Amino acid sequence: MTDLTSEQTQALILRLTVLADDELLLSHRDAEWTGHAPILEEDIALANIAQDELGHAMGWLDLRKTLDGSDPDGLAFRRGPDEFRNSALTELPKGDWAFTMVRQYLFDAYEALWQDAAKASTHTPLAQAAALALREERFHLQHTAAWVERLALGTPESERRTRAALQAVWPYALGLFEPLEGEQAGIEAGLLPDPTQIKARWLPLVTAHLTRCGLTPPGAEPVARGTHTEHLALLLAEFQGVNRQYAEMTAW
Repeated sequence: MTDLTSEQTQALILRLTVLADDELLLSHRDAEWTGHAPILEEDIALANIAQDELGHAMGWLDLRKTLDGSDPDGLAFRRGPDEFRNSALTELPKGDWAFTMVRQYLFDAYEALWQDAAKASTHTPLAQAAALALREERFHLQHTAAWVERLALGTPESERRTRAALQAVWPYALGLFEPLEGEQAGIEAGLLPDPTQIKARWLPLVTAHLTRCGLTPPGAEPVARGTHTEHLALLLAEFQGVNRQYAEMTAW
């Protein structure tokens, strides 16, 4: 499909921005563990995952650029908190190791399923980008699923922390599937996956794994996208700090 209506183009731009913002912020949160992970091997592994997430974010922003000519660096480094479209899930502080692994697992499962569905997009550049990102995302999912199991079935303390993390994270994870206003035109044209269908695959997938780990997802209402916490402004101040200091630079 090559000819897009204005509504379809805007739907694509919206979803690409959401995808990029989620991965951009989560990559920063993961990178905060560099030098502080429980073991050296995991220090390297999570740093690699953070780098992958950052690469995916820039890929989505580059794809957006082909649609509206926007500057990926400007979108990443020069927007304020009110302009970001990420889920609050990705802006929460890194917490302890159990919190990071539970959050990353739930997000990885969502992302892998979204990318798998997006491979069938009628917008060829999106389909190709999703297929490429999915290769790495499947590794992320396998890795974090193993950590959730290890923590939940480990010591009494690691089990307690994992249960607490799931209670805290679950409502934010459900918010990943909240519909975006203006996205329907892209879904109807086959350009974008339907979030409700992604959730229908995600929920039994993660529930089955959590159950095997002795965990039960809590009953909770989703925290909708667009609901930011006080943590976002602090995260952006750190993430964008160098760019703000050298505002005269035109390329990064």
